[in-house]
Amino acid sequence: MKICISSTGPNLDSSVDPRFGRCQYFLIVDEKGELIKSVPNQGVQAMRGAGITAAQFVADEKVQVIITGNIGPNAFGVLQTSGIKIYTGAFGMTAKQALDKYNKGELKETSTANGPGQFGRGAGSGRGRGRSW
Repeated sequence: MKICISSTGPNLDSSVDPRFGRCQYFLIVDEKGELIKSVPNQGVQAMRGAGITAAQFVADEKVQVIITGNIGPNAFGVLQTSGIKIYTGAFGMTAKQALDKYNKGELKETSTANGPGQFGRGAGSGRGRGRSW
């Protein structure tokens, strides 16, 4: 079984990146915790579509499980359609710690998106472009 962890760095001692689509790295590991490969996320600077691109990459890698902090609705839809199980809420821990929690059954599988954009809005600062008279 292949597991993908969104990460801030290229190894299992790196922190889990709370963002899936814009994470710095994807760590692909086996169920024993052995790192198969570390891949820099090519979509991290994308203007749009980062979540879909990330989800498609993971599906192409034949991953069965995702461990991340949050996941947006577009990525969630692609992953769900691909039959990939998604575990969110892995905050403030290393990739290795998150994998241990997953293996112990301490992470919960999510059934909905929980990242920016799930309500049709991004994670902006809230200062819209109002009219100035």
